[in-house]
Amino acid sequence: MSYKLIALDVDGTLITDDHELTEATRQAVQEIYNKGVIVVLCTGRGPISALPVYEQLGAGGIMITHNGATVIDIVDRRVMNDFRIEFADLRLLVDYCREKGIHYDLCTPFDVYVEHLTEEERAMYARFSQVPTVISNFEHVDETKVKFTLSGLEDQMDQVERDWPSIGCPLRRIRSGIHFIDVINPEATKGNALKQMCHDLGISREEVMAIGNYYNDIEMLEWAGLGIAMANSPEAVKNIADAVTGSNAEDGVAQAIRKYILNPKNE
Repeated sequence: MSYKLIALDVDGTLITDDHELTEATRQAVQEIYNKGVIVVLCTGRGPISALPVYEQLGAGGIMITHNGATVIDIVDRRVMNDFRIEFADLRLLVDYCREKGIHYDLCTPFDVYVEHLTEEERAMYARFSQVPTVISNFEHVDETKVKFTLSGLEDQMDQVERDWPSIGCPLRRIRSGIHFIDVINPEATKGNALKQMCHDLGISREEVMAIGNYYNDIEMLEWAGLGIAMANSPEAVKNIADAVTGSNAEDGVAQAIRKYILNPKNE
């Protein structure tokens, strides 16, 4: 199969746990991009946070961000598609976070807002190339809202998942990392966004390869013609994938690109 598009998760997949893009991975992505393969980042990050990764790759075009809630044209910096949320649906969840002392933020397509920010939290955002705007109350945000994120220790996030049925939030909850839970429109998934994008581009699912490492990648891996899980993925993610590549510490993305796109006859 000749793949026309590759969809890549960022954190835990394309970059290392130290948030670094290795030269081996960059070269492999650049090689297929130069051969005409469309490279799409499919990430839980917002576009401003993901853009530095694209710039390092030297491959650009379209990004699926906020776990499928927004699709961004990088060149024009415009929103191509979005799945929105309303503050009314977040009100009880915000109250829960305030009561439990859980950090939270609210994302518009290009910006992130917080109601408080410690130096430790500021450093956390900096690791993701983000500078949040502090606002007194999320009800004052009158822009398009696409994602609400809770972050904290692993046991805190585990408790949120246990409490979820009683919180009263009608939106979709997804564990996007050990320390993060994203809350988005129920229709927003990386898989749905990728499916719509490929339909618009005239690319069939059989011509798509996707690589990811976490639960928020499952729909994307299931939809793609070839869905590949990283070795550092939870077993549930590996079980739904068509194949498993090396970890993000072992240039797993580069391994998969060379095996399935650049040197398929050696497969």
